[in-house]
Amino acid sequence: MSSLLTRVKSKMSIFAHRKARGMLDGEYGSVFKGRSLDFDDLRAYIPGDEVRDIDWKASARHGSPLIRRYVAVRRQTVLLVTDTGRNMAASALGGEEKKDIAVMALGVVGYLAHRHGDVVGLVCGDGTSTRCLPAKAGEPHLERLLREVNDATALTSPRSNISEQLSYVARNFGQRMLLFVVADELVPDAGMERLLRRLRAQHEVLWLTVRDAQLAGPDSAGTNSAGPNSAGTQAPATGPADRYDVADARFLPGRLATSDAVIRAYAAAQDQRDAAREAVLRRMGIAHVNAGSSHDVMPAVFSLLERHRRGK
Repeated sequence: MSSLLTRVKSKMSIFAHRKARGMLDGEYGSVFKGRSLDFDDLRAYIPGDEVRDIDWKASARHGSPLIRRYVAVRRQTVLLVTDTGRNMAASALGGEEKKDIAVMALGVVGYLAHRHGDVVGLVCGDGTSTRCLPAKAGEPHLERLLREVNDATALTSPRSNISEQLSYVARNFGQRMLLFVVADELVPDAGMERLLRRLRAQHEVLWLTVRDAQLAGPDSAGTNSAGPNSAGTQAPATGPADRYDVADARFLPGRLATSDAVIRAYAAAQDQRDAAREAVLRRMGIAHVNAGSSHDVMPAVFSLLERHRRGK
């Protein structure tokens, strides 16, 4: 059985040269700013520093802004939160299974945490159950987490519902952590927004959305699109292939999927879903990126960490 973590590290090595990987390490290190309750010293304000760190009394005495610095906390907790329901066994935009992209993204962030001496845990599940693997250090532990996600995600799994996993985190974790959430193209409702507000007040939250395959269009393919018929076998190709929606177990006939009217309506609906998701996450102050293939993961994670650091 091939190592999932080895695959992740190979992708990271291929992604860029040493300088770029060092920048990625630096972006990860900036997520946790070493904040603790133990005051260390003061230094001059630099554009980009957080206003909340300004010591106003000391600044008034000094005549220019001064920033409070704190003793760095050496070990942080990173909690990987992901969906292992059947939605994540469907095809992604690039043609891979969405779970392969999720494993890659979780592996990249988990490995960055490992390199920085942090401990990594996992909360995963579907709409009916949630599993938790406690935070530990070491590559064997990270491999176990990735294997759990990979092996639990299948087309026969219950339907996805990341709200269940986020609710589990809200109920069971009080210590401040970095939450790295990987999910499919959900549209947060009012209940999800309240839950995210609660989590954001307690934790640092980063979010990566795995893009769905296109159900409508001449080049759409995959499961979340094409899939097994009602008898569980692959339908023969007799013209445009039927699309299969894993989440709802519904077919979209191929002749309709290539209709101009359906393509326009599908694109408009997708734009609305994307805008709604982005609006909610932006209101919560949660940095968010998309990935449609495993090739997108490294630049997406870099962008995610950068956006979080800049508060965008």
